[in-house]
Amino acid sequence: MYNYKHKVRYYETDKMGITHHSNYIRFMEEARIEWMNNMGWSYQKCEELGMVSPVVGVKCSYKANTTFDDIIEISVMLKEYNGIRLIVEYEMRVQDKVVAIGETEHCFLTEKGSPIRIKRDYPQLDEILKNELCEQK
Repeated sequence: MYNYKHKVRYYETDKMGITHHSNYIRFMEEARIEWMNNMGWSYQKCEELGMVSPVVGVKCSYKANTTFDDIIEISVMLKEYNGIRLIVEYEMRVQDKVVAIGETEHCFLTEKGSPIRIKRDYPQLDEILKNELCEQK
């Protein structure tokens, strides 16, 4: 599990002073990018190798509001990985209160859109993801 902190900015709130729901998807992306950096296989490295990792599914359940200046701690965990696709889970908290939970599903493609089999084509990344999955269990 990796923890990331995001401080809610004024422009991320709506007219009611509440963090707009669409921003939580962005917060998950920020946290996921830092999680990958922390694992030693960054999005930058993926792009340099000609890989892209599109989001093919996203879910987010909102449990409580957040507002300007709140610090949201986002826990990032690898839920599933099968060598081709992965599912990442997120739990977002302000202090001890869960404010949102979510998940994103990803695959890996070449820049031209062909599927990549991570286990075969990038064994080092496969090992990193397998180890991360084992740590989650």
